[in-house]
Order: sequence, then structure tokens, then C-alpha cells
Amino acid sequence: MFTFPIPAVRKVVERGIADAAANGGFRNPYYGTRPGEGERPGLWLVGDKGVYIVSNGKLAEGSRALVVYSEQCHPNSDIDWWAYKRRHFGGDDGIEFIEAERVIPLFDRNMRATHLNVELTDTEIGLSLITR
Repeated sequence: MFTFPIPAVRKVVERGIADAAANGGFRNPYYGTRPGEGERPGLWLVGDKGVYIVSNGKLAEGSRALVVYSEQCHPNSDIDWWAYKRRHFGGDDGIEFIEAERVIPLFDRNMRATHLNVELTDTEIGLSLITR
């Protein structure tokens, strides 16, 4: 399971939408291998050096996407990030697209929640909210 503060998740989605409006649409998270899939408002859950979410709007030349690391898997602050990533994301690098239409309504229905939990299984991406 990977945990992200709700305000940070909202910022990632909003940044992707703003970048898309300014720069001609959304990036394909699958590098063109699945044309059209994931080219809409949302965010990418990325397993690489750590696990993080990334804004998905097309970027202006020289700009960078907004990145927010999960609380459990930040390589600069979590000693066991690699073991945690392998256990909950897998050993290989990868990208999973999560639609904004799945995430934002969760926040709007539970105004007291503070964090989004993302859990990967072999067949789905589970989303749940927690309050701290």
C-alpha cells in the first residue's frame, strides 16, 4: 500500500490538467505502446527509484512534471524503500494510470479524510481514504 496526502494528490491532478491545457493534451503513460490509453486527466503511479505519483499533462520544453513520493517509499528518507517497493509494486519499474474521475469523487465524498491509500493487486488498483 502507498499513502499520499490528499492535498498533494489534488495538486498533481490539477497540475496535469493545467499542463495539458497549456501544452496540447495529456502524455501517454505507456510511451505510445497503447495509443490513446491514459491520455486524459489523472495521475501516474510510478515504481522506479521509490514509488511516486506524477502529473500527466504534456510539458513545456524544459519543464518537469509534479512528483510526490509515497510516505512509505521515498529513497531519500526511507531506508527500506527498495524492499517495500518490491513487496508492494514489484521489482521491475512500471507505470499505472489512475483516472482523475476515480480519485477526485472519493475526496469530495469524504471531506474528513487526509490521505489516499493506493494498493496494487495482480488485477486491480485499489483506492481507499484514511483520516489521521
